[in-house]
Amino acid sequence: MATQEILVLTYMKDGSLEPSGLELLNPATELSNQNGMQIGIAILGSEDESIAEECISKGADKVYLVSNDILKTYNSDAYVHAMTQVAAKIDPSIILISRNIEGRELAARVAFRLGTGLAQDCLEVSIDKETNRMLANRPVYGGSAIAIVDCQSDPQVAAIRPKAYEALEADTARTGEIELFEADIPENVIKVHTIETVAEEAEGIQLEDARIVVAGGRGLGGPEPFEQLGELAGLLDGAVGASRAAVDSGWIPHSQQVGLTGKTITPDVYITVAISGASQHMAGCTGSKVIVAINKDPEANIFKDAKYGIVGDWENILPALTETVRELTQS
Repeated sequence: MATQEILVLTYMKDGSLEPSGLELLNPATELSNQNGMQIGIAILGSEDESIAEECISKGADKVYLVSNDILKTYNSDAYVHAMTQVAAKIDPSIILISRNIEGRELAARVAFRLGTGLAQDCLEVSIDKETNRMLANRPVYGGSAIAIVDCQSDPQVAAIRPKAYEALEADTARTGEIELFEADIPENVIKVHTIETVAEEAEGIQLEDARIVVAGGRGLGGPEPFEQLGELAGLLDGAVGASRAAVDSGWIPHSQQVGLTGKTITPDVYITVAISGASQHMAGCTGSKVIVAINKDPEANIFKDAKYGIVGDWENILPALTETVRELTQS
């Protein structure tokens, strides 16, 4: 019989706890407040009790430090095996995992190994008051609608979109348990080996972390206008994004793509320039607090989601907007 526990599955990345791990303690806490279950978090590749204590201060009741030399660097086969092993031992009622780049493959494989279903790409989770089971809200039809998924198999597993929740403030008065877990990962489990890792050199603020994002679409007509977007983004301490059409045209790297097949962002302000607002693009920015749209087509889809819309040619509007921002920031 499953334990009355909500288990967050996460891991170390570049020497630190993967950021979405702390974010997941927020929805776990919300679920716990509704069903009274305790919250556990399993961290792959760590024996650091200071990290465990941080997790306890941000909502965890119990921290499982899962160690094995293989887990020090990411390997999907090893991570799936270790996560499945931990989950099988704890036998939780609910499992939460990030739907980040790694989570897109980990969540599905772990759920399959556990013989259960998966609610993928969730924006929100809650408890059904009548059944006491988890409900998960996820975008469908390219983000134009929200489906409510009733998790009917056990354990109930949800992969939650990064930035859908913010990490909770630390409460240093909280106490919890820390347990060391030695994962058993036989060599024959590893089917894929990493030959080389090439790190992309990041410049400026990362797209996912930016409070303000300025993004351009196919309507810009070429790569040169992205320099103007970069100028505006720089004045706002923001980052530059793009639609898939602009990326497919080779005007800007895929790492800057926002949308269903790109990155999911949740900035305070999202400024779009010459982006029509296709559902696939909007799926990546629905969490934006304010959308400002610049487009010459008054019927463009983007205006349906924008709080502020400017109809006109970007060639005239963008320079004027940039100059105004420059004056305000320098005054």
